[in-house]
Amino acid sequence: MLNKLIDWSVANRLLVVLGLLAALGAAVTLIPRLNLDAFPDVTNVQVQINTEAQGLAAEEVEQLITYPIEAVMYALPDVEEVRSISKTGLSVITVVFKEGTDIYFARQLVFERLQDAREQIPEGVGTPEMGP
Repeated sequence: MLNKLIDWSVANRLLVVLGLLAALGAAVTLIPRLNLDAFPDVTNVQVQINTEAQGLAAEEVEQLITYPIEAVMYALPDVEEVRSISKTGLSVITVVFKEGTDIYFARQLVFERLQDAREQIPEGVGTPEMGP
């Protein structure tokens, strides 16, 4: 079987070369149009909220800052999970949205709800801000 293919290819060299040139031409034409990323974005849609609270212990940060913000963020649509870390003088909250949610839409939702959360946080404790 393979010997017949080799014999036919040797006997019809011009046809084989023309076929290879046609395949090469098609590749050169189609490759620039491919929509491939070298490194596709596989991360989930998430928005981070950071709050600095100078002089507060981790427990106070959690009670005064982290918990009120988390409570407001859980009410957002398409939220998959809300994670938080409360350290001495720092609260970091990550709101993870469902796959397919537009990042700008998610940031807008968080920004709007952050206004409500700021009203629940005592004055002078810290101001929550969205991360990059």
